[in-house]
Amino acid sequence: MSMSRRSFLSASAGATALAATPASTSRADAERGIVRPRLAASRTGMVTSPHTLASEAGAEVLRQGGDAIEAAVAIGAAIAVLYPHFCGIGGDAIWMIADRDGRRSTIMGIGQAPANVPAYDGPIPLRGPASTASSACAVDAWRVALDFSKRHWGGRKSLAELMGPAIGHAENGFACSPSQAFWTNFREADLPQWRGFARTFLPGGKTPRVGESFVQKELAESLKLIANNGPRDFYEGELAARLVKGLSAAGSPLTAADLAATHALLEEPVALDYRGLTLLAPPPPTQGISTLAILGVLNRFDLASVEEGSADYYHLCVEAVKQAFLDRGRIADPHFSDLPADLWLDEATLDRKAAAIDRRRARPWPATFKTGDTVFFGTTDTMGRSVSVLQSTYFDWGSGVVVGDTGVLWQNRGAAFSTDPRSPNLIAPGKRPFYTLNPGMALKNGRPHILYGTQGADGQPQTLTVALTRLIDYGLDPAEALARPRFLLGRTFSDSRDTLKLEASVGSATVGALERMGHETSVIDSNSPLAGQAGVIAIQDDGSMIGAHDPRSDGAAIGV
Repeated sequence: MSMSRRSFLSASAGATALAATPASTSRADAERGIVRPRLAASRTGMVTSPHTLASEAGAEVLRQGGDAIEAAVAIGAAIAVLYPHFCGIGGDAIWMIADRDGRRSTIMGIGQAPANVPAYDGPIPLRGPASTASSACAVDAWRVALDFSKRHWGGRKSLAELMGPAIGHAENGFACSPSQAFWTNFREADLPQWRGFARTFLPGGKTPRVGESFVQKELAESLKLIANNGPRDFYEGELAARLVKGLSAAGSPLTAADLAATHALLEEPVALDYRGLTLLAPPPPTQGISTLAILGVLNRFDLASVEEGSADYYHLCVEAVKQAFLDRGRIADPHFSDLPADLWLDEATLDRKAAAIDRRRARPWPATFKTGDTVFFGTTDTMGRSVSVLQSTYFDWGSGVVVGDTGVLWQNRGAAFSTDPRSPNLIAPGKRPFYTLNPGMALKNGRPHILYGTQGADGQPQTLTVALTRLIDYGLDPAEALARPRFLLGRTFSDSRDTLKLEASVGSATVGALERMGHETSVIDSNSPLAGQAGVIAIQDDGSMIGAHDPRSDGAAIGV
């Protein structure tokens, strides 16, 4: 039985500083493979990330009086070291920022295509030097974020101070996570073909074992250059020169001019009203508008009358995803294409999409498969100032190219471009590719209320759909909402079928009911790494906070 919304709000309001609810999974849930993560609680600040050491780096900043942006930069730097298979300084980042004074901003840390686009014979390769066809903007996003902190929140922390834990983990080592070991083993057949990869990520020619100390000395030196010389060193300084040399030697199309031209942009988020809350998402070229469109369609249904976790619940969520994804292929860089966001979120459009849903029958899956992996982390401080961030190198292990002697693994986000002249996402000089990253935030009465995001490319809007409906429509707390079973519609790394993939914890009766509705289903493991790694922080009216990170990850929420 789900908690009522009233019980969630009441429970949240009773949170106390440094208190936390231990993970408690019922016997029935345990038998189904459902694992409930630890529920953190605080009145003075909170962080969440997919790696506990990264969360601790951010929590320590808050304990020292730093603000939410400063804590997020510390996490971003640390997670770039601790989760190298999903993100790094050779990748991108998107930030969502809001506070109680009405500020709401998105930092679009998205690298661009080179000024001299190479000629591709067919689609852009998914791995290797040719896939490094976009610059990396995560580090410049840190610069823009800290400037925002100083101008609006009185931030005082230096980048060098915030990068200290990251440098320490790279230089001295950390225990290899289960996630890193899983994705190294998963790509075992591909690794010998990736330039420079083995020297950095296969010490002694072997995959690091879970818990084994993993050191990245060359990356530590690169991080020190950024810390000492400032973030623009990555683009125009000593580190930039080393990166350009390594990229050129590997056969990348990127040049020194391309790095120097890379700057994160501060833009307005896109907004949608849902059940009395305002949901924020990053604008195009991200798929944030697709996530909002799904919730906009579901807003036209009375979910409270539908049992959470039932076949009817999953069917309605899946069909809303399909309707929103019908238009997702049109998303592209608005600096190169005329893309009014209202096209996706117009009331008449959402009405039409909701009306097209048959409550009893499934429609075909319309989407083109897009893969990718990333990390989500979120922070909020004692003033309610809040940040949601996604950092990514696109696929797990990005392009596979480790750049020269820098220890920097470069992203393959350039492979997200199209070479089809008819595509709005056609690669062009200086253009940003279609982007799956879409960290989000829900505002209540104009103030940050729920911070959320997830790893998972195509799965991001899908995971956010079940997480948000469980939080908002059914009143589940963050730990329970993240523990509940999920679906993933479409192809995955290991399954090329366009099936509705359901975690086994959904239950055989529900799977059977969905099949009778016309869904072609396949069952994946309960608590599957394919189902995303989401995080949530909820801020209540009295300022108390509760949060959790996905049991499918290696992380945790920490209250301070």
